[in-house]
Amino acid sequence: MATVSENIVETLSESGVERVYGLPGDSLNAFTDALRTHPRLGWVHVRHEEAAAFAASAEAAMTGGLAVCAGSCGPGNLHLINGLFDAQRSRVPVLAIAAHIPSSEIGTGYFQETHPQDLFRECSVYVEHVTRADQMPRLLRIAMREALEKRGVAVLVVSGDVLQAQLDAEPEVITAHPSRVIPAESQLDFAAEALNTCSRVTILAGAGTAGAHAELLAIAETLQAPIVHALRGKEHVEYDNHFDVGMTGLLGFASGYRAMMEAETLLVLGADLPYPQFYPGDATVVQVDIRGEQIGRRTPVDIPLVGGVSETIEALLPRLTAKTSSKHLDTMTKHYAKTRKKLDELAGPTKRTIHPQYLTRLIDEAAADDAVFLPDVGSPVMWAARYLTMNGRRRLIGSFTHGSMANAVSQAIGVQATDRDRQVIALAGDGGLAMLLGELITLTQNELPVKTVVYNNSSLNFVELEMKAAGYVNFGTDLKNPDFARVAEAVGIHGIRVESAQDLPAAVEEFLAHDGPALLDVVTEQQELSMPPSVTAEQAKGFALYAIRTVMSGRGDELIDLAKANLRQLF
Repeated sequence: MATVSENIVETLSESGVERVYGLPGDSLNAFTDALRTHPRLGWVHVRHEEAAAFAASAEAAMTGGLAVCAGSCGPGNLHLINGLFDAQRSRVPVLAIAAHIPSSEIGTGYFQETHPQDLFRECSVYVEHVTRADQMPRLLRIAMREALEKRGVAVLVVSGDVLQAQLDAEPEVITAHPSRVIPAESQLDFAAEALNTCSRVTILAGAGTAGAHAELLAIAETLQAPIVHALRGKEHVEYDNHFDVGMTGLLGFASGYRAMMEAETLLVLGADLPYPQFYPGDATVVQVDIRGEQIGRRTPVDIPLVGGVSETIEALLPRLTAKTSSKHLDTMTKHYAKTRKKLDELAGPTKRTIHPQYLTRLIDEAAADDAVFLPDVGSPVMWAARYLTMNGRRRLIGSFTHGSMANAVSQAIGVQATDRDRQVIALAGDGGLAMLLGELITLTQNELPVKTVVYNNSSLNFVELEMKAAGYVNFGTDLKNPDFARVAEAVGIHGIRVESAQDLPAAVEEFLAHDGPALLDVVTEQQELSMPPSVTAEQAKGFALYAIRTVMSGRGDELIDLAKANLRQLF
């Protein structure tokens, strides 16, 4: 007979799982011991359980398969929550093993006692407490299927005594089964009529277009429609696409914003852009999503189509009449060319400082054709959205829906563990890196050759921008940073620090060529403004109020620095 832990490990391995991310603890001992003796299923030891969950989230995003993390009882498994929220909101399949206190002590206020099944409920599609050994085979099977089929997080809460109990059960093989979902014929007819009877169609494409690139271009050609992409759609939409007019949303381009606002009919394909102010107010909206419950959450929808993007486009195309006028498309692509030119002009070297646009452009140009980029939430996401070039082989993964700091290096662990020969580049903010700084040690301990770029502006830069736009004087956002290159060297990572733009190209080349983990610490302009695609009157008013308050508080020199840093953007 095997133990419960051994049955779990064998089932995971037989089902194609190759590793588990986590941190050991006494309540988890039976599980980690089962991993120790297993010939195929590996253990990736991290320094914080939050990183374990982030790593699992990124692995699942890379492979589409089930990824697994584990935490010991109480604080150990509670640390998983933030990364699991990211996996749940990114819709990737993750199984979490949350160890629990001894079964006989539940409800007594025992050391480290929590109620995990209640705490994990909001960040999972399935959470269950396994109270007996003979429950495990069936609940494990259910949990794995729930995670795979619903594309989310499943959590099994198991006491340490149950994990080491004997179990007479054979391991099972649990795999996902792809399916095709096509909207009803009547809804397809309604959508075709709306698209055929208008002259200006704009497409908003998101992560749901993954695997549907050819179909996306085919419908854009038929409709002569510009394609705006949401951030999570960038890697699937942007490449080899002469219909693309850039991104919209807070991180987007003026051209993407304009194409949305001037649409007579908006066709939303697998996108969930969360900002209502970036949707047109008077357009007919046709939305395609495989999750019917998502339709209409962001803006009122006239024609909902519940289905996969690829198969829905295939069903729609025979019903559509090819448009003969390309006026709307031509206008928007010309606007995009102008917008792109202005953005590219900001990405050059200057003598005064290193602008983050320039750093990102150099990384983009020097990176491998199949590199995986992982930007931290904050300003690195902004520069990644605007200056990284996708080509159908590169990947862009981040905490784009949950929006957590400290995701870049943590998620890079999961991506690099999945493919140790692929170039993996974490675009880390200084605040995000410092938040889970110990994960640099995870890279060396697990011999993961992740390349970490640090946008070192000694501030919570994006928070400062939000404060300015709202009229607040910056407060509590300054960061007193160490020399991150020296920190990296201290933990066994090749470190390079750059403070001058003229030294940056050679440093980027050395950094990416290094055989093993490397960290490039770049001192970038603190006062860089990442301008949104459309500045509202309220934001302009807030910025003016910020300027007045800053002067009145005796910090007028900040306004001078701000002007010096951004004159090239404003004129």
